[in-house]
Parts: sequence; structure tokens; C-alpha cells
Amino acid sequence: MQDTGSSAALSRSDLDLPLVVVALMKGVVYRDSHEKVWRHLQQLQPQVRDYVTVMGLTLHVDEAEGYAFLRSRPEDPDEPSTPRLVARHTLSFPVSLLLALLRKKLAEFDATNADSRLVLTRDQIVEMVRVFVSQRTNEARLVDQIDGHITRVVTLGFLRRANGQESTYIVSRVLKAFVDAQWLADFDQRLGGYADQLSRTNGSDE
Repeated sequence: MQDTGSSAALSRSDLDLPLVVVALMKGVVYRDSHEKVWRHLQQLQPQVRDYVTVMGLTLHVDEAEGYAFLRSRPEDPDEPSTPRLVARHTLSFPVSLLLALLRKKLAEFDATNADSRLVLTRDQIVEMVRVFVSQRTNEARLVDQIDGHITRVVTLGFLRRANGQESTYIVSRVLKAFVDAQWLADFDQRLGGYADQLSRTNGSDE
């Protein structure tokens, strides 16, 4: 069995700050898929935080879930503004809905499974969204639309394609950091409004 190693196994001279910063600038770093970067990050968190602060960024590390990422530091009206390095994404309503459904699915999965990976097929994702779609929507068009939404969510990093499995996705646990517990607690109350809005959206496209 491969030893993923602990941070204590690395000597100070072996630590590679540029390796960690570059990986974080590219996107989310996961313990299970970026093992080398993660080991270095364990001992370099203070240095990484200091380094990215000058760029207007903060480091978010979730040890329990096994991921780390950079986000823009909240703006202080008393300080000069810093150019934004981490772009804000304007999400369409269907993409926002899909993220909410995935977050709810992840919460249900965590409550009933010991496994850390929630894996969903394309067909399962389509069925999740279908409930909120107008009955008048053409089936082929519906699937094409949802495929587009899935692609967008993959681009955002909240879904990862499973290796060697076509149309199979891993729900990234970093989603929990962006769709918080309070929002999820209100989720059921919002479903009716989501269904109405999505039906109007699809009806206007026909």
C-alpha cells in the first residue's frame, strides 16, 4: 500500500512553497488527488497565507473533508481595493438549482454512508433536475440543456469526471464550503419557488 505520508515526513529544506501556491492558483487542491501538494501544504499553511494575502486572497483549508482553495479577501472600505485574481461567477438559475440539488444529495449521502465519495451518473443527475422541469419540455432538448449545466458545474469544480467511467461524476466536497448549512436548512422552503421559476424559464424557451 502506498504511503501518502504525513507532513512530519518532510524536512524544512524539502518544502516547496511555489508548488503549493501554483496548484492553489489553478483551482481546488484535494488530499486524495493532489497528494504531494497536500503534504507540502500541511507544513506551509502560514507561509501560504502570508504569500497570498498580498494578492488579496485568503486560504481556506478543510482538513476533515480534505480540500483547500483560495478565495478573494472581503473588501475593506478603509483600504485601497486590490485587483481581483479569483473571478466571481454569475450563475444561471438552472445551474444554481443543480448546485443546490447536489449539495442536498451530498448531505443525504453523508448521513447514511461511510464512504467519502458521492458518485452520480449523468442519468441520475438528469432525474434530479427533471422534477423541476415543465412537462411541456421536449425530452431530447431537456437532456441537452442539463448536459450543458453539468458541463458548467464541472468547469466550476463542483463535479469531477470519474476516471475511466463515461458519464459518471464525483461530487466535489468543496461544494459544502460554497452552499452553506444555513442555506441548505432553507432549501425545502425554496423548492416551490424554484419549480415555478424553472417552469417559466423552460416555457419561455419553447
